[in-house]
Amino acid sequence: MRVVVLKETKAGEHRVAQTPETVAKLVKAGVEVVIEAGAGLAAGFDDAAWKGATVAPDAKTALSGAQVVLSVQPVSEALVPHLSRGALLISFLPSARRPALAERGLDALAMEKVPRTTRGQAVDALSSQATVAGYKAVLLGASRLPRLLPMMTTAAGTLTPGKVLVLGAGVAGLQAIATAHRLGAQVSAFDVRAAVKEQVQSLGAKFVDIDGVGSAEGSGGYAKEVGADDQARIVSTLARVVPLADLVVSTAQIPGRPAPRLITADAVKAMRRGSVIVDLAADTGGNCELTQAGEEVVTDNGVLVLGPRDLAATMPLHASMMFAKNVLTLLLLCLKDGALSLPLEDELIAAMLVTHGGVVRHA
Repeated sequence: MRVVVLKETKAGEHRVAQTPETVAKLVKAGVEVVIEAGAGLAAGFDDAAWKGATVAPDAKTALSGAQVVLSVQPVSEALVPHLSRGALLISFLPSARRPALAERGLDALAMEKVPRTTRGQAVDALSSQATVAGYKAVLLGASRLPRLLPMMTTAAGTLTPGKVLVLGAGVAGLQAIATAHRLGAQVSAFDVRAAVKEQVQSLGAKFVDIDGVGSAEGSGGYAKEVGADDQARIVSTLARVVPLADLVVSTAQIPGRPAPRLITADAVKAMRRGSVIVDLAADTGGNCELTQAGEEVVTDNGVLVLGPRDLAATMPLHASMMFAKNVLTLLLLCLKDGALSLPLEDELIAAMLVTHGGVVRHA
């Protein structure tokens, strides 16, 4: 079986789909691995690091005879005609890109479609990358604050600790809480799922309870959309809580829906000058009314609202290491006696297979 690892072409994408460690495991399993030249440079791996693999000078050369193609972002449209019919693609794969792959007769496994089950944890790239994003969000916000986060007693006096509010206590949110706590901030957090309260408190943060709002936990442990009355209570309460924070990291998302709007423009207007909001839900509409995806917004009262995209890609070494292990675990499910064998009956494969036999699945 010939597995190809492509160099990412999307602007700002510095990750790579495999690492020298995971490639070595594939080679040991009898797989022929081809790496496009320069694929790992941005993540810290030069071409000499790929022991046991072949380095191809460009993508078209690498794709010749490829049975499996690995990348973080979808293969570019220009490369689709160079893919062999029946080849297997594994990457993050938004729905808009799937019809062209089906038309080409390709099988595609979307890394964002991993079911949230115990067995799926080792393949869950959304969670692994959210871990990196939650960590980086706090560092990003802290670097833009005009103050320090920890309490410090100095010869010039005592500095009070900064206050950090985290909205959404999923994987990214919990990592943001842990990171802010390690930096010495006073941390509080809110989530519509009552079940995460204990997790929030175990990380040293205060949980923001909102009277009258029931738990909104959907399938797989994800949050689900709340009713209009509950939403109004949440927004009203957060309008009082948000202005108390120096740094707000918002991570709240609902699968298949726009991000819930939690922070109004009026709440931002009530924040102190120099405060920062880092909105990790920017790509799905943002938790803050003023968020613009990929942009920085400075309000009239001096509050900075950041809407970063693909934040995990800004820490490509460890993000790549985790993503590569997710992909390796998945790929080994499709390997039998050194050959590609797609187990269509497997629960993970069935959930993640978005194109097969010329048809788009899970549209």
